[in-house]
Amino acid sequence: MLRFRSLGSGSTGNAMVVEGAAGAGGARRLLVDCGFGLREIGQRLAHAGLCADDIHAIFVTHEHSDHIGCAHALALRHRIPVWMSHGTHTAIGAPDFDGLLRVARDGAAIDLGAFAALPFTVPHDAREPLQLTCDDGGARLGILTDLGHATPHVLERLAGCHALLLESNHDPDLLSASAYPPFLKRRVGGPYGHLANAAAADILHALRHPGLRRVAAAHLSERNNRPELARAALAGALQWDMADIAVADPRTGTGWLGC
Repeated sequence: MLRFRSLGSGSTGNAMVVEGAAGAGGARRLLVDCGFGLREIGQRLAHAGLCADDIHAIFVTHEHSDHIGCAHALALRHRIPVWMSHGTHTAIGAPDFDGLLRVARDGAAIDLGAFAALPFTVPHDAREPLQLTCDDGGARLGILTDLGHATPHVLERLAGCHALLLESNHDPDLLSASAYPPFLKRRVGGPYGHLANAAAADILHALRHPGLRRVAAAHLSERNNRPELARAALAGALQWDMADIAVADPRTGTGWLGC
């Protein structure tokens, strides 16, 4: 069984837990991004019924502060292996992880025992950003946040997923009318920025298949989007009810969602 839970998603911080059952060995858990302080991540894990010692590995998608957060400190304090690309490690100043660092690469599977994670490259304004799929042999989860557009490579990697956590960052009209300075509007809405609701819906439409059972919208802009706009766009792409689309809240994330 594979399940996941956002601990919070937005410009103020991002983190999620992916959990797979491992038979007699118990569950195995991957923390994807760690974009909060140590105390905050501890509180968010506790809200999910977990603690840092329940995390078996950390995967950092890229170096932006709302994703890297306290990953270094958390890893050292609790002796948790950390996976990130060489570019991400370089971008954060190449800190010493005391033997805990593992280099993640596009297409190189990460064996977590109960499931495997497969990183893939995405177009985003970071040094070497990666997103990933998680697969336990029976269910497949796709995680896709922080990209400006979907390449054929991205769509290929996400084909056949049973669940998706998908960025639906902004509404172009709200972004255009916002108080953001022009350079930031161009960055957010550009090909290496973040996905608009309609772009996320186009990705979802391309990935839809009868086995897709769960979709959660993530990384919504608090200023330039509304949960109902994201829900409407994604539900329309699948011809689902809006209530069937989960939305990761920046403060509370989501509940546990199965694949």
